Amino acid sequence: MKVTVKYFASIREAIGASSESLDTSAATLAALRDELIARGGAHAESLARGRAVRMAQNQVMSDESVALVQGAEVAFFPPVTGG
Repeated sequence: MKVTVKYFASIREAIGASSESLDTSAATLAALRDELIARGGAHAESLARGRAVRMAQNQVMSDESVALVQGAEVAFFPPVTGG
């Protein structure tokens, strides 16, 4: 299925891109994250399992177990604090 992946803040800086369109066989957000980690390099480092990474699907904060849907916009970003 086709999805659009968006990267924000320090993840965007590490990967060097703000978004990309890709074909994936991932069924969940967790599987998509693992697919991106498997690329190695900046993807593996910034999305690593030991790192706190927040996710959203179609602009709704989502847990990793959420099913990925065709045409989804998936966002990855580090947790942020407000003041």
